[in-house]
Amino acid sequence: MLRATLKSLLARKLRLILSTLAVVLSVMFVSGSLVLTDTLGRTFDNVFSNIYSYTDVQVSAKSETADAASGNSSAILPVPASDVARIEKIDGVRKATGSVFVSGARVIGKNGKVVISQSGQFGGSWTGEDELTKLISGRAPSAPDEIVINNGLAKQAKFAVGDPVDIIARAEARKTYKVVGIMQYAGNRDSMAGETTVLFTEATAQQVMLGETDVFNVIDVKGKDGVTDNQLRDNIKAALGPKYTVQTGDELSKASSEAIRGLLKYFNYFFLGFGTIALLVGVFLILNTFSIIVSQRTQELALLRAMGASRWQIIRSVLIEALLIGTVGSLFGFLVGMGLGAAGASAFTSLAKMDSAGLGLPVAAIVTSFTIGILVTMISAVLPAIKAARVAPIAAMRDAATTDKPLTGITIGGGVVTAVGVGSLSWGLAGAGDATLLLVFGGVLLTLIGVALLAPLISRPLVAGLGSVFSWSVPGKLGRRNSSRNPRRTAITAGAVMVGIAIITMISTIFSSLSTAIGESVEKDLQADLIVYGQQTSDVPPIIQPDELKQIKALPQLQTVASVTYDVVSLNGKQDFVLAYDDVPAVITVLKLHPVAGRIDHIDSGEFTVDEKTAKERKYTVGSTIQVTFAKGQTKTLTLVGITNSTSNGNGVVVSNTDAQAGFTFPQPIQALVKAKDGVAVDDAKAAVEGVLKNNPEVSVQTKKELVGSSQQQFDVALVIVQVLLFIALGISVLGVINTLLLSVIERTRELGMLRAIGLRRRQTWSMVTIESVVITLFGTVLGLVVGAGLGAATVTALKSVIGFGAVTLPWGYMIAYIIGAVIVGAVAGLIPAIRAVRLNVLNAIAYE
Repeated sequence: MLRATLKSLLARKLRLILSTLAVVLSVMFVSGSLVLTDTLGRTFDNVFSNIYSYTDVQVSAKSETADAASGNSSAILPVPASDVARIEKIDGVRKATGSVFVSGARVIGKNGKVVISQSGQFGGSWTGEDELTKLISGRAPSAPDEIVINNGLAKQAKFAVGDPVDIIARAEARKTYKVVGIMQYAGNRDSMAGETTVLFTEATAQQVMLGETDVFNVIDVKGKDGVTDNQLRDNIKAALGPKYTVQTGDELSKASSEAIRGLLKYFNYFFLGFGTIALLVGVFLILNTFSIIVSQRTQELALLRAMGASRWQIIRSVLIEALLIGTVGSLFGFLVGMGLGAAGASAFTSLAKMDSAGLGLPVAAIVTSFTIGILVTMISAVLPAIKAARVAPIAAMRDAATTDKPLTGITIGGGVVTAVGVGSLSWGLAGAGDATLLLVFGGVLLTLIGVALLAPLISRPLVAGLGSVFSWSVPGKLGRRNSSRNPRRTAITAGAVMVGIAIITMISTIFSSLSTAIGESVEKDLQADLIVYGQQTSDVPPIIQPDELKQIKALPQLQTVASVTYDVVSLNGKQDFVLAYDDVPAVITVLKLHPVAGRIDHIDSGEFTVDEKTAKERKYTVGSTIQVTFAKGQTKTLTLVGITNSTSNGNGVVVSNTDAQAGFTFPQPIQALVKAKDGVAVDDAKAAVEGVLKNNPEVSVQTKKELVGSSQQQFDVALVIVQVLLFIALGISVLGVINTLLLSVIERTRELGMLRAIGLRRRQTWSMVTIESVVITLFGTVLGLVVGAGLGAATVTALKSVIGFGAVTLPWGYMIAYIIGAVIVGAVAGLIPAIRAVRLNVLNAIAYE
């Protein structure tokens, strides 16, 4: 039986290749994502290990609003310079060095734009050459306007010693400095992780990066010989008390690396999600392949039964085929995924100018890839294997063509699965706490499976309707009838197409609705003609300088100018965002706010206002109090004095500008809302504001229309990325169409021979097979569009009050493109089967058994 199984498998090489390719494409997403995150994780481990390899212990002020390892700007608090001498007196301390090193030094390149670095834009104090840093040209800074930069920045922006450089510091407006030195890190590295670094004199760094003198943000401590880092840490902790964070170099490295790994896991979730979709599509293909194989091998299997093979041997024969295909497909899928993961990691580290940790072979990737690939293939083959075992030995003595079974059972099953899926999705969208995501994803998955099970019931009428478009010719009529001949097979083949199209349509519907909602909310709730803001790419927001805001307010073309700033605080013990306005009446005008309770025309120190929706969720009423710990450490009790209407802009807790100036990390304006005077053209007002901001490369001026366009463009980019990845899953479904038609051509060999014998020409045979392929693909596409639009509309409707969706907006442009694409894909998928059908020898085909 084993030899017979292997010979049968090898005798059908094309079928073997197509089935294996489905497993490869299904597995490669999974292995690729695990290899990518493993490589990047180890890379960041190395980076942070190198950064802190020369650190014994580091001391910083403890933030109440964020963890220091998170990198949040609100976590940076100053440490008095007097603490350096205090720490040096602690038992076990050999030397303590205060330094400034924080993000927020934005360098202006020679093109007038900010030099972008996704790894951080740091500014600090030059503390001299040490084990980590060394000068490679120039000298140390000695004057307030002199700086040293890292070689990575010098190469990226083409700066050299002696060049003037404009810098927007964390606590200072744009100012020109002179490069007097260029430095590298240990190991001749131009940067640690692709960051840009600017080092000032100590006094200058304190002023421009921390906003005050005689303070540091970290104190590096070296221990005496014989004192371990842990002992040194414990001694310092005991002496300083709970207001300080004291960590060893190993702890700092681990905490920083874990923060990055926490972000990397979302890459995993993202790619594994696509892997799941690819696996689901692969299940349809493998299930259909084995079903057709069993159907075509009925006589062969019956003959084996007649020769003495037991039912278990027949089942085992089919499962062995599945095991071999699953194992080989998993192997190649893992290897392809490993290559993709390595390429992705290499591209990332090259872009970030980091040294890659090198490709590894994570055990999780190997185990997961083989487990998923083999299990999916084996499970997909179970039902066909059982069907094969039921073949009666007497079937070998007659024509074994099988008739379709009634669709009652599969229809009932599909209805039940669909109902459970819709129920799970509804429950998840309604909110189910920690189980929300599981219920939503499970609901979508079950709904797709349920619709696929119901597909045979509707395949004949729908396929007949779609095929009627091509029924103007004899090949068209034959192609339409062939595609509706076997509802189960057609439904399974189309089901693979349906899954991919449904997911794409669902996401497109959600993005399209959200994009439309943004445009509608801006037009409805925002009375400003211009919006001044910048794109935040790090923990330091783009800032409008106070003197720039004054100049904008003085422009004769403008009627109203209101600025907004925000920060992270600890609100009643939980991290939260709060807003502050410099001119409350102006904001009331441009945001169309009105009082629902209390007063909202002004907010004094110790007071706050909130929108109606937030007040209801948090059970606030006028007179309610909250305890807020600001980023700079002050804790204050605030009283609610007014509740506003809820709009799409400015919702949440709003504190007084006085409290914001005292407690926010960045109290400067982050956004400005501008209304032009009556009779002044918006373009003229925009030109006037741009003239004021010409020396501020961080912010830009947009009209409402431009704001909507830029916001919608972000959704378009995200949607393109999602579509590209999902098209790979659709590629698997195309294999399914090819496989089904190829096997169908083999199954209908005698029939095709008879058609050719009675006058069907080669071109007509080609057209017949191609039309059959197009009709099946169109059926899956139309089914996917309906299901995807339904799922998307349900999601939008359920989240309308939560996220602020408006009416459901269907992506008609994309949907029409999918239908046109289905015709093209169907024609391409039918190419190989059509060639095989055309090349059949007529006489041999008629005599085919």
